[in-house]
Amino acid sequence: MAIEIKAPTFPESVADGTVATWHKKPGEAVKRDELIVDIETDKVVIEVLAEADGVVAEIIKNEGDTVLSNEVLGKLTEGGAAAAAPAAAPAQAASAPAQAAAPAAAAGDDQILSPAARKLAEENGIDPNSISGSGKGGRVTKEDVVAAVEAKKNAPAAKPAAAAAAAPVATAPGDRTEKRVPMTRVRATVARRLVEAQSNMAMLTTFNEVDMSEIMTLRSKYKDQFEKAHNGTRLGFMSFFVKAATEALKRLPAVNASIDGNDIVYHGYQDIGVAVSSDRGLVVPVLRNAELMGLADIEAGIAAYGKKARDGKLSIEEMTGGTFTITNGGTFGSMMSTPIVNPPQAAILGMHNIIQRPVAVNGQVVIRPMMYLALSYDHRLIDGKEAVTFLVTIKNLLEDPARLLLDI
Repeated sequence: MAIEIKAPTFPESVADGTVATWHKKPGEAVKRDELIVDIETDKVVIEVLAEADGVVAEIIKNEGDTVLSNEVLGKLTEGGAAAAAPAAAPAQAASAPAQAAAPAAAAGDDQILSPAARKLAEENGIDPNSISGSGKGGRVTKEDVVAAVEAKKNAPAAKPAAAAAAAPVATAPGDRTEKRVPMTRVRATVARRLVEAQSNMAMLTTFNEVDMSEIMTLRSKYKDQFEKAHNGTRLGFMSFFVKAATEALKRLPAVNASIDGNDIVYHGYQDIGVAVSSDRGLVVPVLRNAELMGLADIEAGIAAYGKKARDGKLSIEEMTGGTFTITNGGTFGSMMSTPIVNPPQAAILGMHNIIQRPVAVNGQVVIRPMMYLALSYDHRLIDGKEAVTFLVTIKNLLEDPARLLLDI
């Protein structure tokens, strides 16, 4: 029985997708719920799984092709695995002498190395022959290559002979090499939206600085107890900023609003987007109803989103919506920046690196851990007074965390 392999049903905000990687080739056996093909959309990569045990009979849409919602990608013959194995046996037997003559070549053969794994191995200079496959029939999976890449990073410096074997083609000093790769749909979408934001908004940025002494003291004092009380959830700085932002948004609802045509939409909830950097580009998963979440809930949510972003597992629903965004360039050492608003939102808060700097306190010059804050906002909706007041509110809440508990 033939089963159609179809693209998933895309949400209304996603027009189409691109076939990113076929993990199975025609004639290969698959099991129910096994990954067959990845579809890349403007926001996420969606995995298409096998509906039943069988054999891939035909690939209709090749890698790089654009597909619509529920469009047929290929066909699967249900229950064809048993018939496919004997048919493949003669070919395997015929090729046995060649395999015996060149056993090392078999490890890099397409039959046991998935396209995604091969691409990742090439990008990181990993020899497929050196990887032990954990997949079915010794197949080298993407996870195997990722493990090999990590092992390579942590391994001591290789001997000259080993280095020569791993990279037989040396690049001469002074060579002006170039590499051209297609932009992923996610990165292309981010680029387009950022340009649109700057073109369509009256964007302005205001700055302030916050003394992180109280937050750092609080975190240092209670982080161990916090982690034990909340099942291993670590206490970071982001949860304090999210809580401070939700409180400031309540007091200044225009910062939490958005423009829809000639209307201003005021949101009676705070859905906070947290910008996360991934290999495919910048993504912004959303903490729903952040105003109802405690510090532990926020930290756990951010940690889960970070892992999903690294693994490419974020869903479209998790990145849709949001009334306000926080981005933390400080994790990469940024001292100051002007973040770009994520439309249709009206503002974005930028966190930066914490640096010990001399500041004046009660007429005395002291050294304090200081962070610059930046608020970029749409001046069509938010006046300068509201933007500055919003940033000062966050500053006051963070410099005196008791305000968050006392709601003052």
